[in-house]
Amino acid sequence: MATSNVLSQVAAVGGAVTPEQVRDIVAQACPAKDYKDKRVLLIVPDSTRTAPVGLLFKTILAQIGAATAACDVIIALGTHQPMSEEAICARLEITPEERREKYGRVQLFNHEWDNPAALKTVGGITSDEISALTGGLFAMDVEVKINRRVFDYDQLIIIGPVFPHEVVGCSGGNKYLFPGISGPEVLNFFHWLGAVVTNPMIIGNKWTPVRKVVDHAGSMVGVDKLCICMVVEGTQLVGLYVGTPEDAWNLASDQSRQLHIVYKDKPFHTILSCAPPMYDELWTGGKCMYKLEPVLADGGELIIYAPHIHEVSLTHGHLIEEIGYHCVDYFLTQWEKFKHYPWGTLAHSTHVRGIGKMENGVEHCRARVTLATSIPREVCERINLGYRDPASIDKENFANREDEGVLLVRKAGEMLYHLRDQPAWAGGNLPKH
Repeated sequence: MATSNVLSQVAAVGGAVTPEQVRDIVAQACPAKDYKDKRVLLIVPDSTRTAPVGLLFKTILAQIGAATAACDVIIALGTHQPMSEEAICARLEITPEERREKYGRVQLFNHEWDNPAALKTVGGITSDEISALTGGLFAMDVEVKINRRVFDYDQLIIIGPVFPHEVVGCSGGNKYLFPGISGPEVLNFFHWLGAVVTNPMIIGNKWTPVRKVVDHAGSMVGVDKLCICMVVEGTQLVGLYVGTPEDAWNLASDQSRQLHIVYKDKPFHTILSCAPPMYDELWTGGKCMYKLEPVLADGGELIIYAPHIHEVSLTHGHLIEEIGYHCVDYFLTQWEKFKHYPWGTLAHSTHVRGIGKMENGVEHCRARVTLATSIPREVCERINLGYRDPASIDKENFANREDEGVLLVRKAGEMLYHLRDQPAWAGGNLPKH
């Protein structure tokens, strides 16, 4: 089987990639004879990513399922909540009856990032390597762990969409390994790396320091890997790239950057950012800030409107209650106090709160971030965010007012909003660790 370059690809122009095209591409990239008696693990995203994962799952099983000794699925949760079997079936677009009758031999696994017994060390990235990969921003040894299940298989097939991403720049590729099914050490490191560079300087850019770390970690996983990168416009599949995680991602991210960035000529003083139901806690709903921070004016207010969100985070909420939401400078200027917290949690805090600085011990954030959710006012105040009663908000009052500096985003979290003249990341004099 070929293990380099892009084996096949299709990008639709003015329409969708058809199921027949998907079938042909999978057949070309995955000849059944190459999978005879092999054990295959499909790595797929959880429900916080919009993509026809079920179409790819069913097509792959139809193509190679009968030939394989095993063809199982693991959910690349990162630090998200585990999914029930019912939810996984929904992600794979199969009914419980289909699960029993047609896919009964397929084992379904959740990643367990916080269970040491579920992880295996594959090596470490040295301090010198980290310094080279990050352009000198950091210099430290980082242990690299991954879900040990991958070593029970002959072939990994990564299936997932590519979107602009606040930590790595553009999601997809090796990101479904790190942090998708990785241990906490490398996960926490590169999330904090992205936070130090800052979201507006990272998001939507390809060759970020974080992407270099993620790809380096991916190269340390000694199992054959095939990657199927999807590009989605709305709910339609418009691009499909199959090859190595690096090469398939490279082409898919180019198409994503063409489709998933909305350019605006000037910033907005008020943004109503509406979270879709797939973000069921602020840990994921924070994307409604990440993707819009670049077009939020200094001193402006971004409102995350999500009456369905009741929790900051079931897993990480107690830590957020301790540290609150703050700009990166707040933590860097008090590093001895905060360095022992999980760096991924610190990174999430800064991404939601946005750009700011510390002056004479006082935090000055660039903009206001307000929650119009079912999280109570007292919790919002405790974690350093604003509060609005979601029942007091009529979304239509924010519509069609862009000339006034008011922006309504009805489904936030995947499309990136950018100012036309905003520069891409190009290094800079950031603090070294």
